[in-house]
Amino acid sequence: MNVLVTGGAGFVGSHLVDALLAAGHRVRVLDNLDPQVHGEGAERPEHLHAEAEFLVGDVRDRAAVGRALEDIEVVFHQAAAVGVGQSMYEMEHYVSVNSVGAAVLLEEIVARRDRIRKMIVASSMSIYGEGAYRAPEGGLVFPSLRAESDLAARRFEMRDEAGRELAPVPTPEAKPLLPTSIYAITKRDHEEMFLAVGAAYDIPATALRYFNIYGPRQSLSNPYTGVMAIFSSRILNRHRPLIFEDGLQSRDFVHVSDIVQANLLALEKDEAAGRIYNVGTGRPTSVLRVAELLAEQLDFPEAAEVVGKFRAGDIRHCFADTERISKELGYAPRMTLEDGMRDLLAWIRHQRADDRVEEAARELEARGLTR
Repeated sequence: MNVLVTGGAGFVGSHLVDALLAAGHRVRVLDNLDPQVHGEGAERPEHLHAEAEFLVGDVRDRAAVGRALEDIEVVFHQAAAVGVGQSMYEMEHYVSVNSVGAAVLLEEIVARRDRIRKMIVASSMSIYGEGAYRAPEGGLVFPSLRAESDLAARRFEMRDEAGRELAPVPTPEAKPLLPTSIYAITKRDHEEMFLAVGAAYDIPATALRYFNIYGPRQSLSNPYTGVMAIFSSRILNRHRPLIFEDGLQSRDFVHVSDIVQANLLALEKDEAAGRIYNVGTGRPTSVLRVAELLAEQLDFPEAAEVVGKFRAGDIRHCFADTERISKELGYAPRMTLEDGMRDLLAWIRHQRADDRVEEAARELEARGLTR
């Protein structure tokens, strides 16, 4: 089929392009080569497959989107401004790129709906807010953000109204959505817009809620990207990783190859139409443990700097319940954290990174977003 991947020169997009071409599809990429991700004056990245047709353009540019959609049958919408903290002070930019960009793309898709066979959109676990928890008496609970007073007192674990600690459990797709950043709100926009338009115009659409992705090609110089890339950038520059709270907050780290697997299944399986799926491993790992593993593998002798501060809107625990995507599409994560980290580090050792983490931290602090 003729496939368009928006954001296809980026981290996830470029791996998806490789897999689509390997499966025999014809692939076109639309990407604006955002300087924060690709660097100033960037040209076609070396990692973008030579057989992919490449168009430079913004998803908000109707003419560029129209050209990109010519003769296209399937659209993978990966393009987005990414960064939870940054979105809280560059609000207009994030809403414009993500929400308005999605609207422009969808209008152009609808104008060509007779040819479009499927739409697959990248969503995010950030739209959940806090993950799911088990109460002491055994019931499943979906709490909102932790109380400011608890965080100020450095009581970081999630508790119920009686002060009893809650146990984190896998987060299902049915959990109520409580996005805590502008970025998360725009990712909710992404999935809701694509599913609503798909239903209205009879275009099969699927939303994939990505958990914390890592792997080769992730931007190491973007201080608002994934935590593994941020920590790696610090260590490559012989600086200690900065960790908020106590480092015991946990996330679900999923290798980019498993994200690609989920996208291909969503393309291949008719059962995916109109559905939302978590894409993760179901395995929680603490942020502190990730920093320790990276330091060990990169021969960095110093411990991470656990600053004890907290960021506005941060959550404590969230990891994926993958039962739905497993049962309906046959997804199973293939890359363990240990093997995936080895894959990441084999690539990292040949990279250079500009460490802009402290600059980003100062931006958050200046706006009162860290305390």
